[in-house]
Amino acid sequence: MISLKKLNVFLAIMTSMTGSALFDTAYAASVPTAMPNDAQNFYRTDKADMQKVRFSSLYDVQIAGNLYIPRAIDQSKKHAAIIVGHPMGAVKEQSANLYANKMAEQGFITLAIDLPFWGESGGSPRNSVSPDFYAEAFSAAVDFLGTQKLVDREKIGAIGICGSGSFVISAAKIDSRLKAVATVSMYDMGDAARNALRGSQTLEQRKAVIKEASEQRYAEYLGGGRKYTSGTVHEITEKSNPIEIEFYEFYRTERGAFTPEGADPNTTTHPTLTSNVKFMNFYPFNDMDLIAPRPLLFIAGEKAHSIEFSEKAYERAMEPKELYIVKGAGHVDLYDRTSLIPFAKLTDFFKTNLK
Repeated sequence: MISLKKLNVFLAIMTSMTGSALFDTAYAASVPTAMPNDAQNFYRTDKADMQKVRFSSLYDVQIAGNLYIPRAIDQSKKHAAIIVGHPMGAVKEQSANLYANKMAEQGFITLAIDLPFWGESGGSPRNSVSPDFYAEAFSAAVDFLGTQKLVDREKIGAIGICGSGSFVISAAKIDSRLKAVATVSMYDMGDAARNALRGSQTLEQRKAVIKEASEQRYAEYLGGGRKYTSGTVHEITEKSNPIEIEFYEFYRTERGAFTPEGADPNTTTHPTLTSNVKFMNFYPFNDMDLIAPRPLLFIAGEKAHSIEFSEKAYERAMEPKELYIVKGAGHVDLYDRTSLIPFAKLTDFFKTNLK
């Protein structure tokens, strides 16, 4: 059963804020809209070969990925490679594969991964939250790529989409092999869990979330059913707020809905309630000076409800860094809308910094 009460991320809190300054006319929709013509989440290039791969993390958790090798690549040389991480609660088939396909078309070897506990990757219980394991998945992907005959291990970069933006930042702080990092529609999952959007969650609300999760541990230890939290709603009502609708239009429609083999469609996108509080101890933007002088690129939509996280990361990062704002774009637009996603910017960034 999905528990949508006392959420420790923004969705439940935002419901009570509809009509506030947070929801301006840019988010005035009240019902789902038709799928945009440029939405291509399930895009598959004919310019690269894809193979499914698996490799172990430092903690012996199996990481699953889709590896893309450009067909025109010179097999006698070593090449730059890019790891792509999916949005929080998603799987590689949602947004990450699209980015990997598109960047492979630009000549990069690319690897779209499933984070531990999600998709085809290992880890139990499913849908668990562990920021450390998520960050480790990027380092494990470097282990894998850096030992492939076609990859130059000195030219490995990464793209983190939504929550993976904060996970790849966390990884890059302690893994110097990640030579260039770009984030897209980044969520600082720690900040979101502690404070919600625009700092709208109070300390008392945070403590209430922690209390609920703490008590649920007893229930599950004694054999009770597992509970899930946050994620994307399964239906839209007259009470649905614009952010719920934005995610629904991607995750619960043909635009981006995907249920991995063996998974329950009723729990896709939903983390376990007991593990989700782990995000409250996650501070990815601390000590970002450890990444310099490796370059950082933060991409965010002009109208994205999440833009604050990219702005905060940019402020705290050391040079070289860039904040790139996509005019007219919202948060989810940069998951799959190919006319808005700045692939040319990403291509230039990685060709410049992985040369």
